[in-house]
Amino acid sequence: LTTKGRYAVTAMLDLALHSGAGAVCLGDIARRQEISLSYLEQLFSRLRRRGLVASVRGPGGGYRLRRAAADIHVAQIIDAVDEAYEATACEGRGGCQRVGEICITHDLWDDLSQQIHTFLSAITLAELVDRSDVQRVSRRQHERDVRLRAGDIVVTALA
Repeated sequence: LTTKGRYAVTAMLDLALHSGAGAVCLGDIARRQEISLSYLEQLFSRLRRRGLVASVRGPGGGYRLRRAAADIHVAQIIDAVDEAYEATACEGRGGCQRVGEICITHDLWDDLSQQIHTFLSAITLAELVDRSDVQRVSRRQHERDVRLRAGDIVVTALA
């Protein structure tokens, strides 16, 4: 899996964790997850086109899940940002060794790619949100975010 797929899943999980308060600003996701805002904008454009998120305009705007977290699978998120689960060296196209010829381990790595897709197709955002380890990390990120914002307010007040 590439960084693009990992970031998309991370951002969608953050959105699911914080969507109870309404639309979530991409800037907040960027800060909590330490992902470039411009990169998130590109990812969310793709996620919106694939019907996984909806944009909310105006004050308090941002993004929200378009469907229930229980109806969004991790594989759908990765597929939405045009990522593959490809473990083969030839990226599934064949021609591992010569034009059109596959190597002796092609089918092994292709089977692994299918197993990864099947595994990620069985996990929903809701299941991830309910995990205690995810909840623990989310609380830590929230506390760090509150401290950072408090520091910004102090610096702004002193300026």
